[in-house]
Amino acid sequence: MVDLGEVRESRLLGLVECAKEHALFIYTHRRMAITADDVSLEDIFPVSCHFEVVEGEHIRIRVSFQQEVLALSLPFGSHSRFFLRELNKAWSGKEGPSLYWFYPTSRGGAGREGRDDMVRSSSHTPANKAQMLAMPKFGLRDNLIRCELLKSEDQYTHLQNFSFFLATYNVNGQPPKESLAPWLSCSTSPPDVYCVGFQELDLSKEAFFFNDTPREPEWMRAVSEALHPDAKYALVKLVRLVGIMLLVYVKREHAEFLSEVEAETVGTGIMGRMGNKGAVAIRFHFHNSDVCVVNSHLAAHIEEYERRNQDYRDICSRLQFRLLDLSRPPLNIMKHNVVLWVGDLNYRISDLDVDQVKELITKNDYETLHNYDQLKRQLDEEAVFEGFIEGEIQFQPTYKYDTGSNDWDTSEKCRAPAWCDRILWRGKNITQSSYQSHMTLKTSDHKPVSSLLQIGIKVVNEEAYKKKFEEIVRTIDKMENECIPSVTLSRRELHFQDVKYMEHHTESLTLYNDGQVPCQFEFIKKLDEPTYSKPWLTANPPKGFLAQGAEVDIDLEVFVNRATAPDLNLGLEQIEDILVLHLERGKDYFLSVSGNYLSSCYGTPITTLCQLREPIRDMPLPTVRALVGASIQEVDQLSLNYFFLPLGIPKEIWMMVDHLFRNAIKQEDLFQQPGLRSEFQEIRDYLDTGVPDSLPGSNHSVAEALLLFLESLPEPVVPYSLYQQCLDCCSSPMLCKKVISKLPQCHKNVFDYLAAFLRELLKNSEHNHLDVNILATIFASLLLRSPITQDLAEKRKAQEFFQHFLVQETVQD
Repeated sequence: MVDLGEVRESRLLGLVECAKEHALFIYTHRRMAITADDVSLEDIFPVSCHFEVVEGEHIRIRVSFQQEVLALSLPFGSHSRFFLRELNKAWSGKEGPSLYWFYPTSRGGAGREGRDDMVRSSSHTPANKAQMLAMPKFGLRDNLIRCELLKSEDQYTHLQNFSFFLATYNVNGQPPKESLAPWLSCSTSPPDVYCVGFQELDLSKEAFFFNDTPREPEWMRAVSEALHPDAKYALVKLVRLVGIMLLVYVKREHAEFLSEVEAETVGTGIMGRMGNKGAVAIRFHFHNSDVCVVNSHLAAHIEEYERRNQDYRDICSRLQFRLLDLSRPPLNIMKHNVVLWVGDLNYRISDLDVDQVKELITKNDYETLHNYDQLKRQLDEEAVFEGFIEGEIQFQPTYKYDTGSNDWDTSEKCRAPAWCDRILWRGKNITQSSYQSHMTLKTSDHKPVSSLLQIGIKVVNEEAYKKKFEEIVRTIDKMENECIPSVTLSRRELHFQDVKYMEHHTESLTLYNDGQVPCQFEFIKKLDEPTYSKPWLTANPPKGFLAQGAEVDIDLEVFVNRATAPDLNLGLEQIEDILVLHLERGKDYFLSVSGNYLSSCYGTPITTLCQLREPIRDMPLPTVRALVGASIQEVDQLSLNYFFLPLGIPKEIWMMVDHLFRNAIKQEDLFQQPGLRSEFQEIRDYLDTGVPDSLPGSNHSVAEALLLFLESLPEPVVPYSLYQQCLDCCSSPMLCKKVISKLPQCHKNVFDYLAAFLRELLKNSEHNHLDVNILATIFASLLLRSPITQDLAEKRKAQEFFQHFLVQETVQD
């Protein structure tokens, strides 16, 4: 205990050594200190010569530093005596230390101001928390305590209802033009928590390609001004991906009970990266419950419901929160007590024409209309949002209106009304008080939606918690001294059959704790290797905690991408690895991983593909490998064989471009709307095997397959050696053309062929809505790839360079 005058509060003490000097670090904590989020640095006292120890019923210490005196009272016991021994050794009768290491601005010691700076910074530096979590105190013992506390949660928590106001609004790229109070302050009482999601915050090209927009502060200000006037709110977190933005606010009196706040984003646009579609999410620990809030914008167009389903699955699988507690694996969306999902989900109304939809709306027959809703049908089939609940819809569809009015769409397309904007939840002890749209807001072609939920949050009884904590610690102390952990593995050999490019392959094993104590496991790296596995292999989870008698399924996943495909295509790397599964305080287990990889044109050099008239899967691997780096004479010798007669460009590029030229020259949103993953796999197999007889897939899937092909090239169309020259001459059309003339012939042929195709697309821009800026932005990043990370200035120069080849006048110069 720390005794400061009349105030007696619980503190944690730490003796810190650096450069042979010592200081006493004093930490406050909310409960018993389990993780770094429960601890914050309050003060620092260098160990000086003015130091004395007085022992009595409790061990007492008096520490002084520059006119400041701190009296400490420690509990009697071996831990306190050990701490005092170390403190005495640190003191050793020396004069006050200079402690240069935490006074960077002064060589002669500093006063309170310098220490205050360090204390303040320590509370906001993630690295400090990460270092604390890496200490033994926060390792296996932490997980043991956490697990036991979780199992006994009902003994020290009770449910308390908190009101969560969820809101979503697709603003169609418009700035705020009216007060948001009718939307955000519609509840009688001020909610405890606000979760406000926006979509299409900014539709400009700058926002799409550079994630830069002035709309963020404009809409944030509009939200802040419209929150319920009867309470004061604090912003917990803001996160944005292009036009998808999420804000979470909490009543100020609740702020101290929030911790572990993290935010993540996932783009599901073209090539699975572009942020015009996707999701943003914020998670936090509120009292003793984990809450995750997701705001998503899924694929558009009435016929694309399967693409929307795929977007949802991608968001759930790819969005993971990496915690400061390094001993814990990343958390996905579903690993939370409460999941709140808002957004423009874009599901439409099927099997009814526009007039039939409007007639049902006029009759207020929302129940009948809802039966034709795509999301309802997908929920009924358990295709998406499994385990989620949506309240009863008793408001008219929220899309599409003429901007500035409550009139249905009168444009040429005359889109059918639809409930695009939705709110769902997942978890226990949740009831909905309201679910409504807000017709008074007319800024957008969508109407905003809100839902008020009452959520039972687990609140901690501090005294009961402390009692349970101490009981668990005593039990764990006994177990640690008596038992060694052990596990049983369901299998130790895993084989992956017919692995393909960009296709997930998973094999599972079960880990069962057959020992007498809980255990902590982790895949560890082998000697002289940077990671625990080859780059194409991952384990999920890679580490974890297992209670006595419990089991966990571990998924080993093989995924070959553009970084790992080149060596696998040539047989220089095999699907083979040995994993080492380590038990803390226990032994190591070895897992054997094997498999076979099916070669692909994806990840194969342009020059090699130009030598192959037949699909790559029909070619002997040693022959394909011989073509890489072969001399002109060796290639000429191979060319005597029909199978190796050189082509001007890879046939794979020709097939995809020819398909698009014949079928998609007027396709709306080409190269901007993603295709289906299943169709990409069919296209890849066709290019690799020649089966079936014609290129499968929709126009959007073929377009995305072409982009993925260019991204996968080990050496880009413009070789790395010429990358800097391209940037240097980006403002001169003639110099740009001169650089391209230096390309190897196969590479130059591909560059010219693609540029000519894109110019043809631009001739039909009235139909496909493409322009020079869009195409230059998409293709420049693939044709002119940086050998290292490309910064924003380089991206702009690369786009300027490629734009010259999309303008007919420049090409003819």
